[in-house]
Amino acid sequence: MSRTASPYRAFPSGPLVACAALITVAIGAAALGDWRGISSAVPRSAPLVSRPIQFVDQPDGAIRALDAATRQEIMIIAPGTNGFLRATLHGLARERRRAGFGPQPPFQLTAWRDGRLTLTDSTTGRRIELESFGQDNEAAFARLLTNEGRQP
Repeated sequence: MSRTASPYRAFPSGPLVACAALITVAIGAAALGDWRGISSAVPRSAPLVSRPIQFVDQPDGAIRALDAATRQEIMIIAPGTNGFLRATLHGLARERRRAGFGPQPPFQLTAWRDGRLTLTDSTTGRRIELESFGQDNEAAFARLLTNEGRQP
């Protein structure tokens, strides 16, 4: 009996098995994280306090933060201050413009019972977990819930 040589070389099975194992572990970890409530799409706690806030650009570069429910001024964010807050709002405003929305709909700032603080834009569906950016940056937004920055 003679064997004819195949023009194709057999692909080693080791790398295929390793790739399959890696994919299985990744899918399993994602499913486990979602099952344990780790997914950021689902709130893990009840809201402690929530406030609809509208941000209005001023001619001098300041940003006026208003309670959208009462139209009361919460605070004025002076030009050149609160860099993280300004950058976050700028990014969200850019997303709104791309989606065809204007600045009028308020954002929802929520403090959760488990200590998290989130900023949600209902027009685009974007939600920012503010604790991810450190205590100082989170505190810049937390002041908007307490009127701490309100001018007399």
